[in-house]
Amino acid sequence: MVVIRLARGGSKKRPFYNIVVAPKQERRDGRFIERVGFYNPVASGKAEGLRVAMDRLTYWTGVGAQMSPVVERLVKEAQKAAVAPAA
Repeated sequence: MVVIRLARGGSKKRPFYNIVVAPKQERRDGRFIERVGFYNPVASGKAEGLRVAMDRLTYWTGVGAQMSPVVERLVKEAQKAAVAPAA
């Protein structure tokens, strides 16, 4: 089974997460098939906090990949940000 989940990176107290497509059996930060975005929870100012390649995400969910609950929440957040007009 293939899952879309977060892989942690960054340094101590400064997390950075890649949104990756990986086999379920692999470790959280282990090998992955494709990187489809990132999430930076400590982004401030004009730094980009979330980026998701929606076309690749749609492809992987179409072929049967399951999203983790956190990734589902982040994708909904990214969709809202894409629809909302920039101020």
